[in-house]
Order: sequence, then C-alpha cells, then structure tokens
Amino acid sequence: MKILQAAALFLCVLLIACAEKPEQKPREKAETERPRLVGRVASIPSDRKFVLIQSYGSWKVETGSILTTQGPDGRAANLRVTGEKLGQYAAADIQSGTLEIGDGVYTLTKIPEYVEAPIEEEPEAPVEEVREG
Repeated sequence: MKILQAAALFLCVLLIACAEKPEQKPREKAETERPRLVGRVASIPSDRKFVLIQSYGSWKVETGSILTTQGPDGRAANLRVTGEKLGQYAAADIQSGTLEIGDGVYTLTKIPEYVEAPIEEEPEAPVEEVREG
C-alpha cells in the first residue's frame, strides 16, 4: 500500500514539475495614425488658394504633408504644406473643403500602439502511464 501511495505521490510531483506556466501573449508594436493639433488658420488671402497657419510650438511638419482643419460647426478642409515658413507662420495650399480663420489645424502622426500577437500553439507531449508491477 505504501508503494502505491509513494508511486502516486511521485506521479503527482512529476506532473506538477512538468507543467508549464501559461505564457503571456507577446505584444507586437503597431503604428496607428492619430490627429495632433499643430496650429490654427491665421490668415486666408482673398484668392483662397492658400492659408497661413500659426503654429503651436516648433513647426516639424514636412513639406508636402497633408493637414486637416476642423471648425467648431463641423466644417473641414485638407491642406498641403508648401514648405514656406516665417517665424511661427507656415503656408499651406488648400486642397479641398471649407475653412475659416481660427479653425484648428491637425496632422496625422504615427503613434506606436501595442496589439496582442497570436500565440503559436505547441503540440502537447504524450502522457506516459505508470504501471505498478
């Protein structure tokens, strides 16, 4: 009887020792684009082909980048940065939409975001039966 209990105890200890902790899912970095406020529409010349943007902070928007504007009543426009700037002001060509002085100007920036990566399942090891003899 003691041999049976010892064998059962040994089997339990063996199974516990061989058990693996559940792995945490690895996280992969993905980049999503989120709007970031970069300035406001400061001036719209009468020909309405371009605008002057008063930047909030240093201007780090690349020439040719697409900006969007958002007004308080839901109006929106798309702008393309020309690369011309003077102090806190930068010029952008109006591509589409409607805008007014004071509308917010946004750029899309890539922000790293973590997503759950799929876990590759490992095949289970066969369980050996212990026979008393």
